[in-house]
Amino acid sequence: MSPEVGELDTAAVRDAVADDPDDVLPLLMQMSTATDPALRAKVQALVPRLVLERARSGTRGGSGAGRLRRSPADRGGDLDVDASMEAIGQARGEQRPPGLEELTATTWHRPRTALCLLLDRSGSMDGSRLVTAAMAAAACALRAEGELSVIAFDRTPEVLLDLHAPSPPLRTVQRVLGLRGHGMTSMDAAFRAAADQLRGARATRRITIVLSDCRATDEVDAVPAARALEELVVIAPASDDEEARRVAREAGARIAAIESVDDLPRLLDQLLGR
Repeated sequence: MSPEVGELDTAAVRDAVADDPDDVLPLLMQMSTATDPALRAKVQALVPRLVLERARSGTRGGSGAGRLRRSPADRGGDLDVDASMEAIGQARGEQRPPGLEELTATTWHRPRTALCLLLDRSGSMDGSRLVTAAMAAAACALRAEGELSVIAFDRTPEVLLDLHAPSPPLRTVQRVLGLRGHGMTSMDAAFRAAADQLRGARATRRITIVLSDCRATDEVDAVPAARALEELVVIAPASDDEEARRVAREAGARIAAIESVDDLPRLLDQLLGR
């Protein structure tokens, strides 16, 4: 992938990532700290874009079930003849064609969704965990409808992206890739921080997504705070999901286990599609 000092074969990198993202993306994260400044800069610029490209897989324009909404026909949509009969009859009585603004149309409407992504950065934040966190942030950024918050947490939460301070998806991914792991784990503090962020959301759906094994080390029961959230989605590592499943079960949350970083966009679509 690096044919000579300071060089990066971008085409070879993309092919390698397509063949084996779980090994190659973490390897690129190691290369992003290379001593060669030219190579380091090229890798740091490329990795966030590669993550975003893979996160676009299966992207849908919004989350949640759609519903039909009625509105004046001059705003677009399909004519609702039954709802327009009164206006049609009145126009006919006046011997004129009805105006579009008098008729009723139906449009398919998806409720707006606010997302809060919680990223567990406690313990060691190695290349694989960092790439998975970045993929989660990218997938959420591409699926959000204008209201997205990203919070990294260990014992205390840190707001990386405030709900009311929109940021381009690329910048969000770059911030996540800059995380360093340390400290204990407070799931309770994380869930409470998500509630604080979503409290001011304008959306009709407010969903918290947590990427974690949910193993708290502060001895505080996080289930009450988890239950208080309007909707909770848990994404846990397949190799260690026992505690996450317990928390999800007791909190009434939806859960999925992730084996490959490439699974994340698809799993997220499934979990948000309810």
